[in-house]
Amino acid sequence: MKKPVTRPSIDEYFLKIASVVAERSTCRRHHVGAVAVRDKHILATGYNGAAAGSKDCLELGCLRDELGIPSGERHEICRGIHAEQNVIIQASLHGVSLEGSTIYCTHTPCVLCAKMLVNARIKRFVTFGSYNDSTFVDLFKEAGIEVESKEKPPSQISFLG
Repeated sequence: MKKPVTRPSIDEYFLKIASVVAERSTCRRHHVGAVAVRDKHILATGYNGAAAGSKDCLELGCLRDELGIPSGERHEICRGIHAEQNVIIQASLHGVSLEGSTIYCTHTPCVLCAKMLVNARIKRFVTFGSYNDSTFVDLFKEAGIEVESKEKPPSQISFLG
């Protein structure tokens, strides 16, 4: 008897894609991936890492680790650009508005990214992980951005062969 075929929900599908995007991260602390989606269509992706063309932490080491800076503090010391910032930048470079979109991200945003997402006029933020900064909650609530926390999607890919 054949095992029934199950499809992931839309949210699970895009969270799984965000997890794959995170694999491109050049951060030694957290691999974070973000996917901007509207009408089930991917608008842009982003992951955390050094500016394009710059040496990254995989090559140079982590400044924050060297200085003993805890997660969620002193963002300006980091070489990296956050995944949420990169998804906004990528959309901008390609002339794509994120207004009304959903951001699927492996972690909740820091307050700086949250401010940018508010100004990008997203409508929804879906995640399965949390970052060491919860100040985004009140800001998103005030801006009317819906936040949903889901279970981490399975890492295996299932398909009929």
